[in-house]
Amino acid sequence: MRTPEINALEDNWSVQYSEQNFWSKVQKRTKALGRRPVELGLTLFYTLKEPTTPVWCKAVISGSLGYFISLIDAVPDLTPVLGYTDDVYVMAAALAALGVHVTPTARAKARHASHRLLGDRHPTHPSD
Repeated sequence: MRTPEINALEDNWSVQYSEQNFWSKVQKRTKALGRRPVELGLTLFYTLKEPTTPVWCKAVISGSLGYFISLIDAVPDLTPVLGYTDDVYVMAAALAALGVHVTPTARAKARHASHRLLGDRHPTHPSD
C-alpha cells in the first residue's frame, strides 16, 4: 500500500532523478567522487532496478539519488573536498535504511561497475 509520504517523496524527486542523469553525473564525476561514493550510488541504482525491491525502498533510493544528481545541495558539489560529503551521507543513510533489501547481486554489479568506471584492470579480484 502506498502512503501519502511515499507519494510525496517520489513526486519531489521525480524531476531530479532519472537513469540518464544518474549515469551522466557518475561518468563525469567518477574521479572526483572516488571509489566508495561511486560504489554507494551504484549499489542504490542496481537495488532500484531489482524487481523484488519494495516500493518504499524505491522511493528512498529515488530520493537519495535525486539528491545526488541535484545541483541544489546543502554543500555545493563544486566545493573542493567537501562538495560530495552530503551526497555520500545521504546515500549511506539510504543504504542503512534498506539494508536487508540490498541483494548480493546488486552489490556485485555495483562493485564491478565501479571498477570499470575507475579503470581498474582486475575488477573481480577477491580483495576488492
